[in-house]
Amino acid sequence: MKFIDQVEIKLQAGDGGNGCMSFRREKYVPFGGPDGGDGGKGGDVILVADTNLQTLLDLSYQRNYRAKRGGGGKGSQMNGRGGEDMVIRLPVGSVIYDAGSKEMIVDLDRTGQRLVVAKGGKGGLGNMNFKTSINQAPRQAEDGEPGEEKKIRIELKLIAEVGIVGFPNAGKSTLISRLSAARPKIADYPFTTLVPNLGVVKYADYKSFVIADLPGLIKGASQGAGLGIQFLRHIERTRVLIHLVECTSENALKDMRVLEAELNAYDPGLLNRPRLIALSKLDLCPEKKSLDKKLKSIKKAGFQALAISAVSGAGLKELKEWAVSQLKALEKAGSEKREQPEG
Repeated sequence: MKFIDQVEIKLQAGDGGNGCMSFRREKYVPFGGPDGGDGGKGGDVILVADTNLQTLLDLSYQRNYRAKRGGGGKGSQMNGRGGEDMVIRLPVGSVIYDAGSKEMIVDLDRTGQRLVVAKGGKGGLGNMNFKTSINQAPRQAEDGEPGEEKKIRIELKLIAEVGIVGFPNAGKSTLISRLSAARPKIADYPFTTLVPNLGVVKYADYKSFVIADLPGLIKGASQGAGLGIQFLRHIERTRVLIHLVECTSENALKDMRVLEAELNAYDPGLLNRPRLIALSKLDLCPEKKSLDKKLKSIKKAGFQALAISAVSGAGLKELKEWAVSQLKALEKAGSEKREQPEG
């Protein structure tokens, strides 16, 4: 399935139905009076967050959406039928912006969340509404109001608790395939991963958590090098980060600093989240002495570090334990904050 995470679409809510001008004409009812009904309301355009969707692919094929018009009023005081709503289902994590003003309209970050993004027009009044003591036979009726028209931009930001970032070929795809049931493309050349991958990880008695690997960053990504930072929006919602650096690197600490610089250029707040530096490809590391030296230099710089091998499985248990411990700590802190009395 092709991964689409940005799209711009045009929305048109339904116009309101026209009111009716009609007079009651029946035998033996000489003064029937006006009986034109009101027009029906136009249909709304509604956005709904659907957990079964993972991409904006469907919206990339159809860019124009229009709700149904309200029915016109009829004689005998019959009101027109309301127009059918246009319901557009989006992946959870979709952020909606006004394409013109660039302002954010809503963040659909909860399953089932709904938003009426364009309201249908109000139906026009029929002539039965205009009868007065001095105007017993009004010959006027209102046209329905036009529905709202909007152009919106939708940006998808994946929902994941743990994010993996690293240089191309650092082993992110292999790692996520070992931690979860995800099966991303794996090959021995750079930029194998061209889209974010999601996986669900289950550890001991802890509830499962979602982990995401992001396409490889390189130095200068914030200026557009490589894949640039086009996919970093998907890491904005993560609560915990894992920096993957190859243990065969000549200067693992320097590589980690490069990753930090690119994250900081995108959003400085990312560096305030719990982070683990994982030295990957432990099975290829030439000697233990060199590995210990790299781990020591990273820890000395104030970071938590761990050596892992997605191939042999070494260190993966400890990595999951660390991720779960951080998530539990964040949940506890969030719970305590909610329980604190106001003022």
